[in-house]
Amino acid sequence: MGDESDTAIGQLVITKEFRIRRSELVCPGNAPAKMAKAAASDADQTIFDLEDALAVSQKEAGRATVIEALRTLDFGGKIRTFRVNNVRTRFCYRDLIEVVEAAGGSLDGVVVPKVNGPEDVLFIDRLLGQIEEQVGLARGHITIEALIESADGVLHAEQIARATPRMSGLVFGIVDFAGDIGAQETGAEQFFYYNYAKAKTVVAARAAGITCVDGVTLAIRDLEACRRDAQMAARMGFDGKWAIHPSQVAIINEAFTPTTEEIARAQRILDAYARADKEQGIGAMVIDDEMVDAATLRLEWKKLAIARKAGLA
Repeated sequence: MGDESDTAIGQLVITKEFRIRRSELVCPGNAPAKMAKAAASDADQTIFDLEDALAVSQKEAGRATVIEALRTLDFGGKIRTFRVNNVRTRFCYRDLIEVVEAAGGSLDGVVVPKVNGPEDVLFIDRLLGQIEEQVGLARGHITIEALIESADGVLHAEQIARATPRMSGLVFGIVDFAGDIGAQETGAEQFFYYNYAKAKTVVAARAAGITCVDGVTLAIRDLEACRRDAQMAARMGFDGKWAIHPSQVAIINEAFTPTTEEIARAQRILDAYARADKEQGIGAMVIDDEMVDAATLRLEWKKLAIARKAGLA
């Protein structure tokens, strides 16, 4: 397609380095068999959880299991992350120090739960910087994903998304958010009841040039519910969705991956626009009975970016 930076094609939906996060598979950080299965799965990202998935009595011991998994498992190019405990607990700082000091070279990012404002992210950012310096990692090597799962988090989503250059994504956490605002819906009608919160999270991520991932489908045996939620999230603009069971991964990946026909059409649109601009100076045209202009190109570019990252184009 030539040099995208000189055309409207270069006006990307994601302004930072694009990371494909169709599926993020989370599993308990004290379950070696499940962690190995997650590393071998088709998920784009693995999250070893030291927070909600672990009982209080298991949180400290879980760190050693996470370290061992990060240092020994073959992740096949996946994004490797773990979730620390809430910054307001006594566990968080030791989660970071112990895991990152021992396995920072095998780690891509940290997932931070219950982020209420930019100060929570800055705490993690500054501690990570000190640890990176201590163990000889480049500053900023380890990225941050922030979970937006409270009323405060939604209200401060823009500041959270821009809090530090380490920020690589936001995740909307439906279960904790519902609990925080006193709501009951966590199933089929979530996109109606939480439209504002979800949309604000997506917009904040887009404005900051980072990814945005939707939360879980709790009914792990109801794969059609997972498909429904994933398709709705994709339509709304999310880049991906959390999986809490390996069986959900393929369904989620499918929802966030363009089809062969969509990939071919996206390439045809981008090529046609580039030719029309260069040869005729035209900025709008009709393709397949639909108007195409610079605004359309952002959607088509993203489809191709995902396809390339997934090895489909």
